[in-house]
Amino acid sequence: MSKNDYGFFDRLLHHFALRSTHIQQMSFTIDQMLNRTDYEEVREKSHVFVSGLARAGTTAIMRLFYATSRYCSLTYRDMPFPLSPHLWHNIQGTSSKEGVMRERAHGDGLTVDYDSPEALEEIFWRVFCNRQYILSDRLVPMEAEAETIEYFQQYIAAVLEVNLADRYLSKNNNNILRLASIHAAFPNAVIIIPYRDPFQQSLSLYRQHCRFIQAHRENNFAKNYMKWLVHHEFGSDHRFCDVGNGQSARTPDEPGYWLDQWVNVYRFLLNETRDKKLNTIFVEYEELCDKPDMVWGALAKNAALDEDTLPAGFILSQAPDREWKCKSDDPIQEAKDVLARLKRSRIHSDDE
Repeated sequence: MSKNDYGFFDRLLHHFALRSTHIQQMSFTIDQMLNRTDYEEVREKSHVFVSGLARAGTTAIMRLFYATSRYCSLTYRDMPFPLSPHLWHNIQGTSSKEGVMRERAHGDGLTVDYDSPEALEEIFWRVFCNRQYILSDRLVPMEAEAETIEYFQQYIAAVLEVNLADRYLSKNNNNILRLASIHAAFPNAVIIIPYRDPFQQSLSLYRQHCRFIQAHRENNFAKNYMKWLVHHEFGSDHRFCDVGNGQSARTPDEPGYWLDQWVNVYRFLLNETRDKKLNTIFVEYEELCDKPDMVWGALAKNAALDEDTLPAGFILSQAPDREWKCKSDDPIQEAKDVLARLKRSRIHSDDE
């Protein structure tokens, strides 16, 4: 959502509600008093969690599942109190607040309005696990305590109850830092991790970083909004994912830095999902675009969906390839090696 979608009082309310972890935690505690759903039953459902390094197609895949109408997600309408779905829905009542469909700030052709699903559950993790994974210059892997996992189950149960649904759909790139905790909370959930060609995805990350640096200079509310949602993927408050390899020797203003991130993150995810035996599916976004019916059919089957055909009218597209201008120290071979491992681990279409 853009600054144009929020008036002065809306921005003031967001600032008041989201910057304070105490307010959010209190809203969660009060809201749970209204929650009547058995979270242990919700625990066993086949929920879907889509996560990965940014610019991998996570939003497109999430929208494919959302289009089946079998899932509910948090939307911008749940802001700025996403941790209190009962209370906030009651306060809003039958409000039909509408927003014009606008291209999102990424400039990638995807449009959003108040009913667009988004990664708002991250506020839960920021409130309950802040210093476990959010550092001043980086984000690090974390494992939630048993009490926090139970809170998360109760939270998702509340979201489902308010939306009269029984399956939850998440698109949250930061979940790559806590896959074992997601699995512990919902052992029958499917975790989908898309990836793209490393050079194209890294160039996309680089371009988005430059774009958001400029946007944050012009719009301080947008910068704060991303901070509240722990969106540090790019922009003036960028914080890299430190998954065991430390910080890149390069700087974010060169594409090689983002290729370092790609190599480190996807190598970590391959090892993490193998070592901890998580119910994880790697999806090659280019293959999804080239063979949408085949790949979607395999995804739907793994997610225990009856619908194995692509939702009507859904179009997947790829950005045109851009030239990678190599530097001698770019991790070219490392990227190719990790890509080869991902291809061996990815979900396969039926015609292979």
